[in-house]
Amino acid sequence: MMHDKDSTIEAQWARVRARLRKELGDSAYRSWIKPLTLIAVEKGETRLAVSTRFVRDWVRSHYADLIRTAWATENSAITAVEIAVQTATTVARSESLAKPEPPRPAPPIPRAPEIAVENGEDFGAALDARFTFDNWVVGKSNEFATAAARRVADDTKATINPLFLYGGVGLGKTHLMTAIAWQIRRRHPQRKVIYLSAEKFMFQFIRAMRSKDTMSFKEQFRSVDVLMIDDVQFIAGKDATQEEFFHTFNALVDQNKQIVLSADKSPSDLEGVEERLKSRLGWGLVADIHPTTYELRLGILQAKAERSGVQIPPKVLEFLAHKVTQNVRELEGGLNRITAHATLVGRPITLESAQEVLHDLLRANDRRVTIEEIQKRVAEHYSIRLADMHSPRRARAVARPRQVAMYLSKQLTSRSLPEIGRKFGGRDHTTVMHAVRKIEELRASDHSFNEDIELLRRMLEQ
Repeated sequence: MMHDKDSTIEAQWARVRARLRKELGDSAYRSWIKPLTLIAVEKGETRLAVSTRFVRDWVRSHYADLIRTAWATENSAITAVEIAVQTATTVARSESLAKPEPPRPAPPIPRAPEIAVENGEDFGAALDARFTFDNWVVGKSNEFATAAARRVADDTKATINPLFLYGGVGLGKTHLMTAIAWQIRRRHPQRKVIYLSAEKFMFQFIRAMRSKDTMSFKEQFRSVDVLMIDDVQFIAGKDATQEEFFHTFNALVDQNKQIVLSADKSPSDLEGVEERLKSRLGWGLVADIHPTTYELRLGILQAKAERSGVQIPPKVLEFLAHKVTQNVRELEGGLNRITAHATLVGRPITLESAQEVLHDLLRANDRRVTIEEIQKRVAEHYSIRLADMHSPRRARAVARPRQVAMYLSKQLTSRSLPEIGRKFGGRDHTTVMHAVRKIEELRASDHSFNEDIELLRRMLEQ
C-alpha cells in the first residue's frame, strides 16, 4: 500500500467519485458507486470493496471500465480496478488507508415503514411541485393518456388496472405519473400510495434480501392502495426482481388495488422481460404518449411563458415550436435559457437573440442523421458487416468501428445514451459512455485517427 500517500489517494478517490456522480446521475451513483469502499492502491491496481456478492458482480459488469477510466484520469499509474466482497480483513485495510476519516459503515437496511423511497406517506418532499394536471397541456398526441390518468387519479375503484403509460424520452410520462400522485393526495388523502422508480424498487428488494427481511418488503408493497412505478424497462434482464414484481403485481390486483406503470415501450416490445409479466402489464389499459404536434408544443410554450411572467414575443415561441420537435424537456429548457439570458443581461427578447442563445440546441435539432445511417456508413468505411454493430464480438477490428459509431451517434443525434446502447445490440449506457471517452482520447492522441473521424462526420452531415 502507498502509506506515504494515503491522503493523496483519498483525495483522488473523492474526485473520482465526484466525476462518476456527475456522469451517472444521483440515482445510479447512490445505488452502486457510493457503497464502494477504497481498500488499497498498490502496483497500479485500485482495490475496492462492497458488502455483497450481488453488488460486486453488478458493479464489475456495468461500471468497472468507467471506474478504471476515471481513476486513470486522476492518476495515470492506475491501470486496473479490482472489486471484492468486504470482509473483516478488507475493513481493517480500508481503515489503515483512510486514517483521518474512518470508512462509513454500510447504510442500515430500512425497515418496512421506510421502504417507500419516494416517501409514500407524504409526497411533499418527493414529488416535483411543477408536475400537476394544472401544468399539463393536452393535445392530440396525449389526450387519450391524459383521460386515462385523470380517471385513475379520481376513481377510488381500480376500474383501469393496470394503467400502463409509454412513450419516448421527454414526452411527459413522469409528469403525468406525478400528476396522478398529486391528484390522489388532494382528493383521497387517506389512500396509501407508493411512487418510485423501477430501479429503486429493485435496489430496495436487494437490500431486503441482503438483510434476510423480505417479508417486511413484501408486506410494505402489498399493503398499499396505489403502487406507481416509473421506467419499468429498467427491470429487463433482472430475473429475481421480475419474479418479486410479478408476485407483488398479482397480490395487488387480487385485492383490487391500483397499479400505474410507465416505460419507454409498450409491454409487448419490452425486451428482457418474461412473457408472463408482459402479459400482466398489458392486462389493463396501455396508453401511448405520441410525439408532440406543433400545436401542442406551442401550447406548452405559451403556458410556460405565462407562468414565468416574462413577456416573450409570439414569433419567438412559434420559432421554438417549429425548431425543437423531439423532446419537451429540451423545448422547455430552451425557453428557460431565453428568459434567463434576457433577465441577466437585460436585453429584450427577439428572434435574433433567441437564435444566438440557443445556437447549440437548434443545431442539434437540425440534424437529421439517424443511428442506422451512422452504423451503415461506419461499417462500410471500416469494411465490416453491418451485423457486427449489434453483435457481441469483441475483436478490435469490430469493436473499434462499433465505438466510432457510438461516438458519432452521440455527437450527431439527440438520442440518449440508453437509446444509443439499445441500437447497438442492447448494450448498457455505460458501454456507450466508455466508447465516447475512448474515441475522444484517440482523437486527441492520434492525428490520423482524428482526420478519419472528421471525414466520417462530414460525410454523414452532408
